Amino acid sequence: MDRHNFLRHLHRVYKPRNYLEIGVNDGRSLALSRVPSVAVDPAFRVVTDISCDVHLVRATSDDFFARKDPLLHLRNGRNPFRALARKDPMNLLGADPKLELSFIDGMHLFEFALRDFMNVEKHSRWSSVIVLDDMLPRDVDEAARDRHTKFWAGDVYKVAEVLRKHRPDLVVVEVDTEPTGVVCVFGADPDSRVLKNGYDKILEEYVVPDPQNVPEEVLVRKNAVQPEALLSADFWPGLIRARTLRRPRSAFAQVRRGIEAVRG
Repeated sequence: MDRHNFLRHLHRVYKPRNYLEIGVNDGRSLALSRVPSVAVDPAFRVVTDISCDVHLVRATSDDFFARKDPLLHLRNGRNPFRALARKDPMNLLGADPKLELSFIDGMHLFEFALRDFMNVEKHSRWSSVIVLDDMLPRDVDEAARDRHTKFWAGDVYKVAEVLRKHRPDLVVVEVDTEPTGVVCVFGADPDSRVLKNGYDKILEEYVVPDPQNVPEEVLVRKNAVQPEALLSADFWPGLIRARTLRRPRSAFAQVRRGIEAVRG
């Protein structure tokens, strides 16, 4: 299954009420959304029909998140009827919007992808789903920071390692999609400052010249689950219910067990 088919089915299974995309390119992934969306790319060239209520932002993701109210487009308080249309009656008064499904496919460099994750997490809940693309390069050349191949993942695969090392509170699931794999992250904590506080030291450790020392388990996708297995897992109804009812983070424990069962 390629990444676009995976995203298409993820929209159907998780039923997000809003969507954020970093890295629009030609719009093929954005075209899968049917909910209010925000899409960010400094040089997008959309050539695909878009069928959602979208705010297209021509900016870098860093500049976008530096705005005073980057998710203004998703704020229901601007129009209370919009909250009803979005099936989010608990947000009628226009509280700060929280992202439900986010897809990060921006700069293929570790430090940019890590910052994108940190910024997305600040606007998410534990019941949100964050997807990062290009996380399973197939060889060292695809994983280079300096692009010299047709298919290029860059060194963003390191984000998964950093999250597992520094953020064990999250569940990081590698998914065997074509061509260069994705990672789904569950259990976001917008109050966490672990990555922010350790950012400079993390970069000192992980930003290194080419060639990259890509772990063999990444190259052979040893720990990656099949996309069909993740999409058909039993935990989704519980995650959606917890999201809809805005259950506290303590409810993540049960959902977490279901996600980890898929990962094995």
